[in-house]
Amino acid sequence: MSNYLGIEYSVENMPVLDGDYVPFGVWMREYLKGATHPVKVAVEREDGLISVRESAIRGGEFAEADLRYVERLIKFSLWSIGGFKVYVCGCDDIAEKIAAMYSPQGARAFDHGFVDDLYEKDLEVVAVSEADFPAANEAPKAIGGHTEGCRIGFDAGGSDRKVSAVIDGESVYSEEVVWFPKVTEDPAYHFNEIVTAFKTAASKMPRVDAIGVSSAGDYVNNQPMVASLFIKVPRERREEVKSIYTRAAAEIGDVPLVVANDGDVTALAGFMSTGKGNILGIAMGTSEAVGYVNAEGNVLGWINELAFAPVDLAPTAMQDEWSGDFGVGCKYFSQDCVIKLAPAAGIELDPELSPAEKLKVVQGLANEGHAGALDIFRSIGVYLAHTLVLYSAFYEIDTLLILGRVTSGVGGDLIISECNRVLGEEHPELAAKVNVTLPDEMMRRVGQSVAAASLPEL
Repeated sequence: MSNYLGIEYSVENMPVLDGDYVPFGVWMREYLKGATHPVKVAVEREDGLISVRESAIRGGEFAEADLRYVERLIKFSLWSIGGFKVYVCGCDDIAEKIAAMYSPQGARAFDHGFVDDLYEKDLEVVAVSEADFPAANEAPKAIGGHTEGCRIGFDAGGSDRKVSAVIDGESVYSEEVVWFPKVTEDPAYHFNEIVTAFKTAASKMPRVDAIGVSSAGDYVNNQPMVASLFIKVPRERREEVKSIYTRAAAEIGDVPLVVANDGDVTALAGFMSTGKGNILGIAMGTSEAVGYVNAEGNVLGWINELAFAPVDLAPTAMQDEWSGDFGVGCKYFSQDCVIKLAPAAGIELDPELSPAEKLKVVQGLANEGHAGALDIFRSIGVYLAHTLVLYSAFYEIDTLLILGRVTSGVGGDLIISECNRVLGEEHPELAAKVNVTLPDEMMRRVGQSVAAASLPEL
């Protein structure tokens, strides 16, 4: 039995290379068993959309645990759902402290800045009465699965761009071209590359009925508000970036365009290949990229940026150098996690290597049977099992789809097998419900670009 902030919780299976790990979901489950004072949190985002979560705190001697729980709950809500205004009801004193944390000068200043970029509004955390607490207003969207007509599917990756010409759901042409968006300052470069891809695909079909775009980042009304592809573009040219896909589509003609996060498109591809929904897709690569479709194959309109959502409460948890926070998903479900665990596994990595090259070294050792390297991927599987307790509290999950470069080779198989083992031993209710899997051949055939092509409705 372990104890964190006065809350006792049990974890039988710990990551073999991380003995300090405090899984947020497991701890939260035990914390809530003794929580009797009602609290509510609402997060407002674009177009008046509001997500509401009803919960409770313990009070009394558990003041530190109460603050930690509510702050982490809000943090997870902001990075899973998105939003620029947080309403807190039932704990005014805690709300006041959290408002200070999420101010431009607070510990969560990064979150404040991200919200400003995404919504072009200041992030607010306000305490409200029951009478002033807003009602939920959700609006899942059917963004894809349309196969009729002549469509362009464009997948804008960080190192290569892929495009497909798709007629009635079948790819008649596809290409993959190396490009350098993350190191280029002039958005005209990005624009010209995108237009070239569109025109190449268009030349393979008698007409173009629709264009679907899949890329990492956060989009509002088809505009890239926060996207790493444009990280080098000067801020004064932000408007060119926001309109880049609509301007590129106009070069093809007056056709419907939809731009979606590639995590959501991955989950959509899973739905298209199986016909089953409630899919959470996690891509473990440079960072953690997440997408989700519900039972009907619709997206929730959430940002799903779980790379910055908390998963580990340990005081010794690794700090994310970008957000400044500790114990967030990108340090557990990406190549950063492999690199983080390497010293404990007895693996010394050349500091001159890039993160991707360091990952390849560890994967090579794992494929050769190196015990420490195998323990790294086993540890990620344990992280994943306990984190599923947390994710399933926010998402209805029937399939957990795991992909990305970290899952290549024997390491991917170990992640899946260890996750399923721990689920069966400690979380049997999830083991019975959730299918944890790598992409199957049918999903690979559907592909990201073809799924992107299905986004617009004619």
